[in-house]
Amino acid sequence: MKKMDNTAAGSWTPDDNPTPPTVKNSCHPNLKRFLASLSFAYFAKALSGSYMKSTITQLERRFDIPSYLIGIIDGSFEVGNLLVIAFVSYFGAKLHRPKIIAIGCVLMSFGTFLIAMPHFLIGRYKIETSVRWSVNSTNNLSPCPASSPESTRAGDSPSLLNSRGCERESSVSMWIYVLLGNILRGIGETPVQPLGISYIDDYAQTENAALYIGCVQTISIIGPVFGYLLGSLCAKIYVDIGYVDLETLTITPGDARWVGAWWLGYLIAGTITLMSAVPFWFLPKSLPMPVDKHDSSCTPEQTRFIKDSPTMEHKFRPEEPANLHQMAKEFVPTLKSLLGNPVYVTFLCVTIIQFNSLIGMVTYKPKYIEQHYGQSASKANFLMGMINIPAVALGMFSGGVVMKKYKLGIMGAAKFAFGTSLLGFFLSLFFFAMGCENSKVAGVTVSYTGVEGLSYQEQSLFSECNSGCLCSRRDWDPVCGENGITYVSPCLAGCSSSTGSGKYTVFANCSCVALPDTQQVNLTASLGQCPRSDSCDKVFPYFLALSVLSSFIISLGGTPGFMLLVRCIRPELKCFALGIHSLATRTFAGIPAPIYFGAIIDTTCLKWGNKMCGGRGACRIYNTSAYRTLYLGLTLGLRTASFFLCYPGFALLKRHIKMEEKNALTNGSAELESLRKEENSSKHCEQFIPASDCIPDRETRL
Repeated sequence: MKKMDNTAAGSWTPDDNPTPPTVKNSCHPNLKRFLASLSFAYFAKALSGSYMKSTITQLERRFDIPSYLIGIIDGSFEVGNLLVIAFVSYFGAKLHRPKIIAIGCVLMSFGTFLIAMPHFLIGRYKIETSVRWSVNSTNNLSPCPASSPESTRAGDSPSLLNSRGCERESSVSMWIYVLLGNILRGIGETPVQPLGISYIDDYAQTENAALYIGCVQTISIIGPVFGYLLGSLCAKIYVDIGYVDLETLTITPGDARWVGAWWLGYLIAGTITLMSAVPFWFLPKSLPMPVDKHDSSCTPEQTRFIKDSPTMEHKFRPEEPANLHQMAKEFVPTLKSLLGNPVYVTFLCVTIIQFNSLIGMVTYKPKYIEQHYGQSASKANFLMGMINIPAVALGMFSGGVVMKKYKLGIMGAAKFAFGTSLLGFFLSLFFFAMGCENSKVAGVTVSYTGVEGLSYQEQSLFSECNSGCLCSRRDWDPVCGENGITYVSPCLAGCSSSTGSGKYTVFANCSCVALPDTQQVNLTASLGQCPRSDSCDKVFPYFLALSVLSSFIISLGGTPGFMLLVRCIRPELKCFALGIHSLATRTFAGIPAPIYFGAIIDTTCLKWGNKMCGGRGACRIYNTSAYRTLYLGLTLGLRTASFFLCYPGFALLKRHIKMEEKNALTNGSAELESLRKEENSSKHCEQFIPASDCIPDRETRL
């Protein structure tokens, strides 16, 4: 054994370098620096990604686009990954991994800056409103015009006064810049996970690998905390801050037309991402091998090159240049070998289905809180960042601790991940009981007399009480009557006069506003929708508490599930397997999930906004009951489907373990004992590696 160590040491370092190639009891300083750098990179990419999620409703309103189009923009990040991830994860493992990660971080930062560019190219945000201001007066003109020179109802067709602005606005769709920037972000993010995780697993001591990866994953969860908090802060600031007198605004952050300073957060996130690239330029390509992995003869070269290839007859030093032609020839055989592992393929199918559920749920959860519980975008993002995300971070970290403490093997990790996912599923069923009623909007969800269950049509917006006003059915300028009912506009509320200015405007003599069980009419109305009922406010804290608990339990299985992915394949395929896993989940979950979730949510819209030049804009109000049923039903339905694949997955995993143990018996009791010892202690050379590949004598000959 001593002779083998000396021989192996000579293959690692030049003859004139007295530094031993093994690290016996402590973490190598460069590995510590890499851990810190990778954690910061994870933090930066998670911050910018979560900030994108927090601006979903802001982008919808600013560019007047529906949810399914926002889903396409959100999924474009995965498109960027799809373009390069297979090649980066395969070829990148043979090259200088830290520098490739640095290049990726630079690309991510440029993409983030590109997303913010439309704000500086597009004109000022024009609020859709029917409130008209009189000249040389502090009072408004009557919101209930009795006559108009137009032959159609006021506002039913675009005004000729806006034709020039329409031409400029329609010349280019500014959201295309957001789409392209997000694609560039996806390309830049590609090398961070597969190359970073494989680097840690190669050079960390085996018993610490799971803990290190758990720490990195935990810090990556902290990133969204700051991302959503940044989104909360920017959502409070008006989009055109510094260019608009805020006292003249007639909307508040809780209004469906409010757009915050979404662009500001992207500038901040892009700067942080650019900073994360700096440390990787100064890290080495490879590190000394830990003594435990060195003794078991599973070196980093074995994780970077395919030993089973007949053309691989010698061992490469880390300093030697990689043979790109040889790598390209081995790409297809390697892919066939990986996809020939039934345990890996089954695990891949399960995670694809569960990622569809997770990505769709997370993408539209802030919007769900806004629409269903009547919270502002700022508060929804704040709650996501301060309550929900920390629970996920704690769960990820706790899962890594549990795996290290109890030394969970492959089967133990699989059972633990399945159990936590199943328990979280049952808890999530209670979300169906935590619903709120639809907002009472006259002509949309209730009649003008307050009768609920109205089937919305455009003609239902008009009633006898507003028949004397020439109102537009296209407007969305909600006012809250004294009777607790929201009206689509002051005109449709039958208001004939108004006082005050900005968001403090009060409309009087509203013929449609009447107190129930009284004959009192012509009451006042104020700007904005009426607040939700007290019952909805009471159930919201329970929703938050259950959301935190279920998120924590589900995330407990995150780290064991990730380690199951790493350990269920041969070490030389590890980095490539991580890349294919990311490729598959992004292709079949990250791209389609936001799109079809958004399209289904769009079907629950009751009142659409209108663009300046005509056409449908962003949704103003949803059927909250239908929203809850479809959103939660689709989320839990996908998770239910994934559970049906877990049973054959366990059977395949159990059979594979028995098969490997049986094969090990033919190679001698010493190899079998080593195999079991490595499984119990989560060693790097797993039981899935053929015993001949980890024979010390063979490694010495190499």
